[in-house]
Amino acid sequence: MTGVKAPLQQAVAQALEALGVDEPLPIEIQETPPNQPGDYGTPVAFRLTRLLRKAPPQIAAELAEKMRPPEGVVRVEVAGGYVNFFLDPAWLTPAALQPVAPAPKQGGKVLVEHTSVNPNKELHVGHLRNVALGDAIARILDFAGREVEVLNYIDDTGRQSAESLFALEHYGLVYDGSKKYDHWVGEAYVRLHREMKDEEAKARLEPAIRAVLHRLEAGELRDEIEKLLVAQLETMWGLNAEYDVLVWESDIVREGLLQRALALLEQTPYVSRPTEGKYAGALVMDTSAFIEGMEDPYLVLLRSDGTATYTAKDIAFQFWKMGLLSGLRFRPFTRQPSGRELYTSHPEGEPMPFGGAQETINVIDVRQSYPQQVLRAALEAAGRHDLAEGAYHLAYETVLLEGRPLSGRKGHTVSVDEVLEEAVRRARVVIAEKNPGLQNADAVARMVGIGAVRFAMVKTEPKKQIDFRWEQALSFEGDAAPYLQYAHARAASILRKAEAEGLADDEPDFSRATPYEVELAKALLRFEESVQKSAELKTPHVLAQYLLDLAAAWNAYYNAKEDGKPATPVLTAEEGLRGLRLALVAQVKRTVATGLELLGIAAPEAM
Repeated sequence: MTGVKAPLQQAVAQALEALGVDEPLPIEIQETPPNQPGDYGTPVAFRLTRLLRKAPPQIAAELAEKMRPPEGVVRVEVAGGYVNFFLDPAWLTPAALQPVAPAPKQGGKVLVEHTSVNPNKELHVGHLRNVALGDAIARILDFAGREVEVLNYIDDTGRQSAESLFALEHYGLVYDGSKKYDHWVGEAYVRLHREMKDEEAKARLEPAIRAVLHRLEAGELRDEIEKLLVAQLETMWGLNAEYDVLVWESDIVREGLLQRALALLEQTPYVSRPTEGKYAGALVMDTSAFIEGMEDPYLVLLRSDGTATYTAKDIAFQFWKMGLLSGLRFRPFTRQPSGRELYTSHPEGEPMPFGGAQETINVIDVRQSYPQQVLRAALEAAGRHDLAEGAYHLAYETVLLEGRPLSGRKGHTVSVDEVLEEAVRRARVVIAEKNPGLQNADAVARMVGIGAVRFAMVKTEPKKQIDFRWEQALSFEGDAAPYLQYAHARAASILRKAEAEGLADDEPDFSRATPYEVELAKALLRFEESVQKSAELKTPHVLAQYLLDLAAAWNAYYNAKEDGKPATPVLTAEEGLRGLRLALVAQVKRTVATGLELLGIAAPEAM
């Protein structure tokens, strides 16, 4: 923790030491509520009541007496059991103007896997949350000082892909370019599932579907899957999400990682091949030592016919991600819109330093919690408790569509492409009403529309379900991205006017700071802490809420009144105070833009 809180923490720690408290204690430094004295305070005295056998107010008084206030603190007072600090505004406001910059890199790679959509049809609105959460947390972790690798897993040997490719063949379909390729294939997939509602038809088609599945497993249809994948990637890029590497399931199997993972587990006491009972002839893992409360703790890895389960493949993949296995080869796949190279696993590639992470974050919905527990159990069984501790499931609740669950097979979906098109269309309408003369209106509408959709997916705590409704998701008021983007654009407008009027070089006089500047400065100083908290909790909703709070603080500052007159004019303020206010406006602009970027959202200069 840096900024103003770190020296306050250190001063409290020294006062505790002077009191003879040598037990390590968490020292919280909090902003004091508006109706309480001071700028910051600590409740640490409440944690010491049992240890010191004194009341919190007495402990707080003794702490204040022992305190050696750091630079910037003009006085220390006791309020009940709290020790409160009063800061010099001339010291606090420049502290809030320090550069908004990423934290220094620390050791240890974290691998974030997200999206991982079956390559069989277009992405639907239920996938939005996965992409938005995964991309945002990867950006946040990178800014917070982690070495981040972003991975998208391609399940090219799954039944869904086999069904889509079979449907094209079964109906004799030839792509005519009339619509996006993944949408075209998706229609065939839904059509096939309607036909297979008839049990007789399903039984008749099953052998042919399995034949396509075997061809997929043999790698014969990779080019067909690539065509689907490229169409899906266009959607992901439209959401401002990019990746470092694609890993194909067929490569996991082809390079022998599955066999090596099973051989490694078979050496442990938790994996066996029963000779009798319902698991006779299968390779099973006993998870009872690692997963509590299971009625049947035995998990099949290889069926009695020798075929691997999905779970076995997932374990092999997790072992590769965390460095227990190696052997995949890679080559460039494509250049992404930002210019960032995207790599892919490939039998004809070269060894590259992907995988081998100390920590993994698997972004997948809460319904997959048990399979994710199994991955950690497999790491424990392999004797790697450290890696099991580092395997994190970023579980999120599902997305309903107007109150109804989504089903790709039944065709009850709204595609991500449709959502983005509708969002941009609505943004254009709003912009035309509010600012009909806006230059680059189409580009701004895209920023606003996509930002609205992404923010709707990350502003809510992941464990809470989202009911996706057009009215709410695309609202341009309240707790939505356009509210934040407008806060940024308002700050940009003030700075442009200052430049045009020759006022931009006015030097700030920090001694002129009023309580209004102090409150805005304190809001700005919370940015770093919110990023670190989001990184620690592995959820972007903390940062999203901070940005809403900052925008509210900025709007309150901008609209402040005294005796019915503006209390915080910027361009018409006296020299020195004007410089200070311009510096704070510029910092608001930088902070909002940086925060939005960490959520994968653009910040327009004008709206």
